[in-house]
Amino acid sequence: HSPMYFFLSHLAIIDMSYASNSVPKMLANLVTQKRAISFVSCIMQTFLYLAFAHTECLILMAMSYDRYVAICHPLHYTVIMSWTVCTILAIMSWSCGFVLSLIHMLLLLRLPFCGPQEVNNFFCEVLSVLKLACADIWLNKVVIFAASVFVLLGPFCLVLVSYMHILWAILEINSWEGRKKAFSTCSSHLCVVGLFFGCAMVVYMLPDSSQQGEKNKILSLFYSLFNPMLNPLIYSLRN
Repeated sequence: HSPMYFFLSHLAIIDMSYASNSVPKMLANLVTQKRAISFVSCIMQTFLYLAFAHTECLILMAMSYDRYVAICHPLHYTVIMSWTVCTILAIMSWSCGFVLSLIHMLLLLRLPFCGPQEVNNFFCEVLSVLKLACADIWLNKVVIFAASVFVLLGPFCLVLVSYMHILWAILEINSWEGRKKAFSTCSSHLCVVGLFFGCAMVVYMLPDSSQQGEKNKILSLFYSLFNPMLNPLIYSLRN
C-alpha cells in the first residue's frame, strides 16, 4: 500500500512476462534440438520482448522519481506521490512501451525476408531478425536508435540526476544510522538500473560489428533471462 511497492508489483509483472516470452522456447530448443520457429511466433516474440523492455525502462525511471521524492521531500511525499500520480505514471509507462514496440513491428513487417532463415541469437531479438531482411534497414535502425535515446538514455540520465540529489540529501543527514538507512533503500534500485540500462545501451547504442554482434547475444540473454531472475532476489534481500 505504498508507491514503492506499487511500482515493484509492476516490475514483477513485467519480469514474469518478459521471461515467459522467451525462456520456454529457449528451453524447448535446448531439450529437443528442434530449433524451428514460425514467422508469426517470431514476430510476436519480438513485439512482446520490445514492449516489456521499453515498459521496464520507464517503470525504473518512475521508481527513481519515487525514491527521490521520499528522501529529498519526505514531508510532501504523500501529496506528490498520490495514487493518481502513481497510476498515471504506470499507465503512461505501459502505453509508451507498447506503442513504441508496435512502431518497430510495423516497420519490420514492411521488409521482405528472402533468406537466410536462421536467427543468430537465442531468441527473436529485433536486431538479429533485421539481419535476415533483403531490403535496406536504415530506417529501422534510425528508429531503434531514436527509441533507445527516448527509453534508455533519457530515463538513465533522469535516474542519475535523481540519485545525485538523493546522495546530496543523504550527505546532509547528521547521523550515520540515518545515512545508512536512507542509502539502503536506494542501493537495490541502483543495482537493477546499472545492470539493465548498462547492458541495453551497449546492445542498442554502440556501432554494430561482427565481434560486437557475438557480445550482444550474451548481453541480450543476460537482460532477458538473468535480470528478471535477479530482480526478486535483489529487492527481497535489500528490503
